[in-house]
Amino acid sequence: MLLRRGFILFLPRLVGLLVVACCSVSIVYMLACTPKGDSQQLALPRVHGPTAKEGYEAILQEQEEQHRNYIISLKKQITQLKAELQGRSEKLKNMQDQYSDPLDIRLDHSNPEKAQANLLAFLRSQIDKAEVHSGIKLSTEYAAVPFESFTLQKVYQLETGLTRHPEEKPVRKDKRDELIEVIELAIGSLNNPEGDSNSKRRVYTASDFVEGIYRTEKDKGTLYELTFKGDTKHQFKKIVLFRPFGPVMKVKNENVNIADTLINVIVPLAKRASKFRQFMQNFREMGIQQDGRIHLTVVYFGKEQMNEVKSILENTSKSANFKNFTFIQLNEEFSRGKGLDIGARFWKGNNVVLFFCDVDIYFTAEFLNSCRLNTQPGKKVFYPVLFSQYNPSIIYGHHDSIPSLEQQLVIKKETGFWRDFGFGMTCQYRSDFINIGGFDLDIKGWGGEDVHLYRKYLHSNLIVIRTPVRGLFHLWHEKQCLDELTSEQYKMCMQSKAMNEASHGQLGMLVFKQEIETHLHRQKLSSKKT
Repeated sequence: MLLRRGFILFLPRLVGLLVVACCSVSIVYMLACTPKGDSQQLALPRVHGPTAKEGYEAILQEQEEQHRNYIISLKKQITQLKAELQGRSEKLKNMQDQYSDPLDIRLDHSNPEKAQANLLAFLRSQIDKAEVHSGIKLSTEYAAVPFESFTLQKVYQLETGLTRHPEEKPVRKDKRDELIEVIELAIGSLNNPEGDSNSKRRVYTASDFVEGIYRTEKDKGTLYELTFKGDTKHQFKKIVLFRPFGPVMKVKNENVNIADTLINVIVPLAKRASKFRQFMQNFREMGIQQDGRIHLTVVYFGKEQMNEVKSILENTSKSANFKNFTFIQLNEEFSRGKGLDIGARFWKGNNVVLFFCDVDIYFTAEFLNSCRLNTQPGKKVFYPVLFSQYNPSIIYGHHDSIPSLEQQLVIKKETGFWRDFGFGMTCQYRSDFINIGGFDLDIKGWGGEDVHLYRKYLHSNLIVIRTPVRGLFHLWHEKQCLDELTSEQYKMCMQSKAMNEASHGQLGMLVFKQEIETHLHRQKLSSKKT
């Protein structure tokens, strides 16, 4: 702001200096072009001298050449001064544009009327910047912002979200309220047109609404185009509305120190010793060696393979000099929710961040910091969306060999998907978990307990941070859906199993494998004949 004011104050001085410079150049030019006095004139040859005419012409030609060169020099200087003035003016204009946009609106409490006027001007300028009145040139088809369409009952959407429905009644309250507000505003505009005092005009209602389309440019605003029935069958009314986005406002600027923030990783387990060995390799590298502010709680169900699991844990403890672990053994049927609940309540130290984890999860040290940064006691809980790996034997079936695990952990559409329907991996402070009531311990076996806990947090006043993270992976493993599961659990398990195998395109290649091989065989025969 000070820089901008400095430029504005400096501009008149710069113009004044340039005017003085131009005047000085003009004075010099006049003096140089004025004939010299008698005492300064060059001695001319005598009139009757033998070389009078030639000498006089030579002197005139010399003076003319000097004046011409001097004029050329002055013109160059004037051109340079004009160019410099133009450059300074453009630079000042750019600085004004840079500093006068939203920042001028910010917090000028000394002049609220000016701030309000500036804000209104900024919001109106958003319409001109957005693709409303005319199109803009795009470098590729991927840069286009598509519209979504809606009626009174349904929204037809490209981004289907968690429901996966290409069309649906708006589930999210913000989207539902947004479209209702827009339709009501459009109807109000139709029934109260500006400058129309006709008392017999038609009254529009929601039943006259035909359809609408809308799209959002994240830095400018949302454009709505709504169509209503007209007075005849082939006549329509079109209303265009725009919801401009305001300038970015600073909400908070704070230092966050997580140097002493301990994470208690809680893993419920039954059998699966080989998977636990793989998990401990990841835990040792990322949790112990790179992070170092971590505790591990293993809640083990039953006794089968228990000694092998304990041996893996003890060997890691000795080799890495790691003592921050707890092993809890339960002689009962496996229940993920109960294991996590017991592990959380077993902790007797200060308030700690709990990371509910499974044995087939791979995490990075960066994720552990994300876990700390996105949790706050009494304020925030963290529900990361992890990247779920497809079946490596299908993904890399055409390769000579399957790459190492670290090489497989690449976030691409061919290698996996965002597991946005899963809520099992979560970070929260122990105090929040206890206060919310913990898990529903009546749920047995696989699935359901995580959704219940997630809904408890959604129904509370805590902020739920839900976002994809690049450092948390679900490793592929063959999924077994047991007959003992309830019908709802079995359905969820089978849906998860189907999505885990491969992408739509890769599964399609497997389904049509016979047709593809037949086609390749025919091509081979055809090439031999030719």
